[in-house]
Amino acid sequence: MDGFERGTIQLYTGDGKGKTTAALGAALRAVGHGKKVVMIQFMKGRLYGELEAAKSLEGFTIEQHGRDEFVDPKSPDPVDRELAGLGWRRAEELVRDSGLSMLILDEINVAVAYGLIEIEKVLVFMKNKPERLELILTGRYAPAEMIALADTVTEMKEIRHHYQGGVAAREGIEY
Repeated sequence: MDGFERGTIQLYTGDGKGKTTAALGAALRAVGHGKKVVMIQFMKGRLYGELEAAKSLEGFTIEQHGRDEFVDPKSPDPVDRELAGLGWRRAEELVRDSGLSMLILDEINVAVAYGLIEIEKVLVFMKNKPERLELILTGRYAPAEMIALADTVTEMKEIRHHYQGGVAAREGIEY
């Protein structure tokens, strides 16, 4: 496997901005060293700038498994469950790829919190990841069990956000 000498599990959570961005930074760094990286985006179907950027970076692929709509946390649409399931099965397939160095499961914490993916599946996945694979998990609402298994946990804390000042989501910054 063309991975890392010792792959770790990183988990980015919290209510602050920057979880996906931190994971993208790790991906960019890894690709710069010739590593193969795949990011699975759960619950995302919108055209984000990173999708276009990844197309020009050899060794970096982003796959979306979601709609361009918010998921109702109390009553997710069946299509949201179906798309999350497809993303999860793809992650299980990718982890067997001996050439993969880094796998990013973007918004997996939210998918678990909303009941789109069973936490037990994720915990087994974390415990059994290949030794040389770097695994990054992002999203708000990270369950304590997942936090306990991660080697590195970073909580993004919102102090102030420009949305509160009336600045809407901007192309190239928030998406």
